[in-house]
Amino acid sequence: MSGAAVAAAAPRGRTATGPAVGPWLLGVRHHGPGSARAVHAALRAARPAAVLIEGPPEGDALLPLAADPHMRPPVALLAHAVDDPGRASFWPMAAFSPEWVAIRWALDHDVPVRFIDLPAAHSLALKEPAPEEPVEGPERTETEEEVTPVVDPIRVLAETAGYDDPERWWEDVVEHRSPTGGTDGGAPPSEGPPGDALAPFGALAEAMGALREAYGDGGQPRDAVREAYMRIQLRTARKEFGDDVAVVCGAWHVPALAARTTLAADRALLKGLPKVRTDLTWVPWTHRRLARRSGYGAGIDSPGWYGHLFEAADRPIERWMTKVAGLLRGEDRFVSTAHVIEAVRLAETLAALRGRPLAGLGETTDAVRAVMCEGSDVPLTLVRDRLIVGESLGEVPDTAPAVPLQRDLNRSLRTLRLKPEASERELDLDLRKETDAARSRLLHRLRLLDVGWGDPVAGRGSTGTFRESWRLRWEPELYVRVAEAGVWGTTVLTAATAKAASQAVAATALSDVTALAEHCLLAGLPDALPVVMKALADRAALDADVGHLADALPALARSLRYGDVRSTDTAALAEVAAGLAERICVGLPPACTGLDPEGAEALRGQVEAVHGAIGLLDTGAEPGTGLRERWDAVLHKLAARDAVAGIIRGRATRLLLDEGRLAEDEAARLMGLALSPGTPPADAAAWIEGFVGGASGGGMLLVHDEGLLGLVDAWLTGVPADQFTDVLPLLRRTFSAYEPGVRRTLGELVRRGPVPEGARRDDAAPAAGGFGPGLDPVRADAVEPVLRLLLGRPPEPVEAAV
Repeated sequence: MSGAAVAAAAPRGRTATGPAVGPWLLGVRHHGPGSARAVHAALRAARPAAVLIEGPPEGDALLPLAADPHMRPPVALLAHAVDDPGRASFWPMAAFSPEWVAIRWALDHDVPVRFIDLPAAHSLALKEPAPEEPVEGPERTETEEEVTPVVDPIRVLAETAGYDDPERWWEDVVEHRSPTGGTDGGAPPSEGPPGDALAPFGALAEAMGALREAYGDGGQPRDAVREAYMRIQLRTARKEFGDDVAVVCGAWHVPALAARTTLAADRALLKGLPKVRTDLTWVPWTHRRLARRSGYGAGIDSPGWYGHLFEAADRPIERWMTKVAGLLRGEDRFVSTAHVIEAVRLAETLAALRGRPLAGLGETTDAVRAVMCEGSDVPLTLVRDRLIVGESLGEVPDTAPAVPLQRDLNRSLRTLRLKPEASERELDLDLRKETDAARSRLLHRLRLLDVGWGDPVAGRGSTGTFRESWRLRWEPELYVRVAEAGVWGTTVLTAATAKAASQAVAATALSDVTALAEHCLLAGLPDALPVVMKALADRAALDADVGHLADALPALARSLRYGDVRSTDTAALAEVAAGLAERICVGLPPACTGLDPEGAEALRGQVEAVHGAIGLLDTGAEPGTGLRERWDAVLHKLAARDAVAGIIRGRATRLLLDEGRLAEDEAARLMGLALSPGTPPADAAAWIEGFVGGASGGGMLLVHDEGLLGLVDAWLTGVPADQFTDVLPLLRRTFSAYEPGVRRTLGELVRRGPVPEGARRDDAAPAAGGFGPGLDPVRADAVEPVLRLLLGRPPEPVEAAV
């Protein structure tokens, strides 16, 4: 059904003093605790011989698992096409879902229970999933045939009753009233005449009937097919069990199930439906995915709040405020018992002023904001995420059916002590430890299989290659991703190996193959490496584009360093990387000429990346290879050629200077040439951006070398006024990347002006703090003991005073 339906039932032959004559059509709101309590009371009063539930009939064999002690909602039935696992649907159930309550009641009382909705074999064949998101459930069945807007029954009934908020109306009518008509909130239903448990359903069923008369299918033309199948299943159950049958379905469907139609007419609606082979299983679900904002068609705004209302035996508002106080105290906010008392009183006062039978979510939220959060919405956001929506992740027993790949993944998670969690968390790994290295391999293999449980992030504590940091968060849709990846193999290792080999053969870009080689090393896929390396060698031999080679080399260089940490043989990879580096050294100088500004900026980044990659390759290379010397020669060519784009010449000069391969006087000479009056201002600005641009220490270079700063200052003051606006964007981009302290120090140095020739800075004006000309022996002596301790060298003996 679309949206949420109201708790209603249409018992045929209902009497005023006793239980109705079956079958009992118990219309519910999906994931409504009020509906759940009402259904439980109705089943207890009617004692049906069988219970029929809206859901895929293929799931009947899985229903006994609901009574397993290891099954903990929220959970969902997952149905997917065998030949196309990405075509999938979910049927979520929380502890407060009426369907779950009905299933548990039937199992606890040994009453037959069945699903009666359209089989998943048909529903999956009738609809195509979104490209990146599986269809959430049978409620999301919009088709191109829709000609009327989808009707939300709750909204229509709320507006009819004079409410502007459908959720507030629902709370007042259902959630704040017990099945016997009281307003005891979360209190369990009291014993009363059986007719009392069924009485509210008839009136609301009439309301649903009026809505169906006014809106027809409500913009859901496929509902007619589903309702025809449900009527056929109801007829079958009545032949087997008589009229003592209870049906738990969306209240929107109640009038259609109560309608008198012929069997032939219903079968005609089902004739010719497409069909696919399907598999079903139980999977854990989350409260966050029950929320409407997650995109779930039958979602609710506050699953955590509804769960609290269902579980609270009594005094739901007091218990809720206690939960909120505990959460805020855990975040080091001062919340006392007096705060809880005042918040409860304020919520109850607001409910009375607003004419509500009991304080609802709106009143409790307003009270929490005013009393516990001091009027701020910042801590209230935490309350919404952790409590109102909630982060509960359900559990399913190991006996639940699963694809072989899922079972292997579950075994690996138990072995490595990794537990999927709905909340986001960071995991720091030390690759020198066997368990952490195995965790890293598993996470990288899952990423290769497009099971995005974790994403690598920059570590806070260390930049060493033996450290990894991950941000983990498990979403229910990942079970579909695992099922999709099952086509590659029955274990995570074999599936990742097969997919990597397939991608290597199909890849057309050299950078894609190098990235794949890096993934294989990270994921520990030795059987896939030969295929990947062959593809890499073939693509590298045929690709003559220097840009492609430059994009490919950094990934290979990063991969080589994993040989030490992960004990991986990277000899073949080193040979390919060395060949790529040689070809880049030959082809880069011609490729850096005749470039437009965008092309020059892109190639500048590639030059930097290749420079870092050659540094890694040279570190592990055998002596005498000469790779570093050849690369330095290339940088010298780039720095000296006028035909090379200014931003690249400037960056090549800077790289040589930082590596100590270029004297400071020579760097000053090259800057003087680049900033000479004959150079167009735009080219000179580009050279400056390449030389001191970015946040990689360019500002500090100017701070410490006043000669270079003087050249920049002299050039900038000499730019003609009519050309200054042309170079201003480049200069602003260059200097805006510096830290505020560096920009402030540069401003002070420029304000003081250049040092007179032959004079020292300390003769002209006091130096900026921390940037004196020479060495400060007192400060250096204070640092020396710490350096000796870090380097493991013994302290120098202290001379005895005479």
